[in-house]
Amino acid sequence: MLKYEELKKNKKQFLALTGLTVEEFEKLLLVFIRVYERKHPPDKTLKDKKRKRRVGGGRGSEIKSHEQKLLFTLVYHKSYPLQELMAVLFGMDQGQVNRWIHRLLPVLKDALDEMGVLPEREPSKFAKNERAKGNSAELIIDGVDRRRQRPKDKEKQKLHYSGKKKLIAIKMS
Repeated sequence: MLKYEELKKNKKQFLALTGLTVEEFEKLLLVFIRVYERKHPPDKTLKDKKRKRRVGGGRGSEIKSHEQKLLFTLVYHKSYPLQELMAVLFGMDQGQVNRWIHRLLPVLKDALDEMGVLPEREPSKFAKNERAKGNSAELIIDGVDRRRQRPKDKEKQKLHYSGKKKLIAIKMS
């Protein structure tokens, strides 16, 4: 079973499973905890009703700590394994995995958004957001050459000849 305390000792494996270094994980963890507690306060039930019983009643969970919750979410998000595989990795059944995924993914999204590292999804807003951040790096759009019929005229052939792949193409880059 994957446990944060054991996994953080092996930095290479930690990076491979989560996509983050231990230091990056711990920075994200602080924001993740804040967002998790805001979205799921201990005095409310999952259905957002006032709790009638004390916190902690009922069946225990394999994902108790916030570190385990974030680890679970990042492992799932990085590789998108089957829920059955996640169940084996974290010592639970597939139904619990499904519930945790639906509970934790919105928390991760909000935490990344709060940190300002959530990628922009609308192309029309991308340039504006990059300028606002102060990153004015040059962007290169890489295209693919598109085949076309070979022209009869020698000058037009030279104009459209790629040189690399021995094909006549419209240069898209």
